[in-house]
Amino acid sequence: MMIHPQYDPVALSLGPVEVHWYGLMYLLAFAAAYGLAWYRSTKRDNWTTDMVSDLVFYGALGVILGGRIGYVLFYQFGELLQNPAYLLRVWEGGMSFHGGFIGVMLGMWFFARKYKKTTFQVFDFIVPCVPTGLLFGRIGNYINGELWGRVSDGGYNWLTYFPQAAAFDMEQLQTNPELQELMLEVNGQYLLPRHPSQLYEAFAEGLLLFIFLWWYSSKPRPRMAASAVFLLGYGISRFIIEFFRQPDADQGFILLGWMTKGQLLSAPMIIAGLIMLIYAYKRGIYDWGKQSAY
Repeated sequence: MMIHPQYDPVALSLGPVEVHWYGLMYLLAFAAAYGLAWYRSTKRDNWTTDMVSDLVFYGALGVILGGRIGYVLFYQFGELLQNPAYLLRVWEGGMSFHGGFIGVMLGMWFFARKYKKTTFQVFDFIVPCVPTGLLFGRIGNYINGELWGRVSDGGYNWLTYFPQAAAFDMEQLQTNPELQELMLEVNGQYLLPRHPSQLYEAFAEGLLLFIFLWWYSSKPRPRMAASAVFLLGYGISRFIIEFFRQPDADQGFILLGWMTKGQLLSAPMIIAGLIMLIYAYKRGIYDWGKQSAY
């Protein structure tokens, strides 16, 4: 087991300019999305590099605005009601994948209208590029020592003591004294071993989903199928990993005594993805390849 390294939140200092790790992860995410989308545009008819620039711009706007608005609405709605200006306090952190996903969907819809494409032509083109952004985002979460996992007594070598979780660890020690056997004192703080769930998500929602989607979309598939596979892949991965991730302190388990907000938001993605995948193959419309009507 290891102690979280407590990285300096500033990745680069260039004179008076400081680049924080999370900002750097966003930059890498957008750069990777642009590079991958540019490559895909060279392999598809009716896609140009100029379109890719617009596409990534709309996507980035959707991620940032949707991610922030979604976080406040889904997780901090009470704070918003008390202080509407909280929505603008982005420097305090707080982004939601599900909100960012909705923001990207809206951005892609505007892009589709501008270039006279169907919405799912756009979605199917861009979704294989999305998991790399999730990969970098979760690495940023780990570097910042946030969104840590649940306490575990499994003794696995990769379990991690997070100093940022000290207050939560103390609460659990008071509630469950038997956890003292797992306790480690670090700089006067009593810590418990936790799953590094940020890395689990980086691996499953990021790396694995990217590899599978890139392979899947490299061959002609029915329109809507790639989008459906993304919804299924992300929804299932997130739903499972939520069992290892510490629920948000102000949310806890919100349904049936075990379901978290993340699972509640991911379940519709799984259902929608399954329905869309069946419908896509039943309809059988292809946008490229020998079966394409174009």
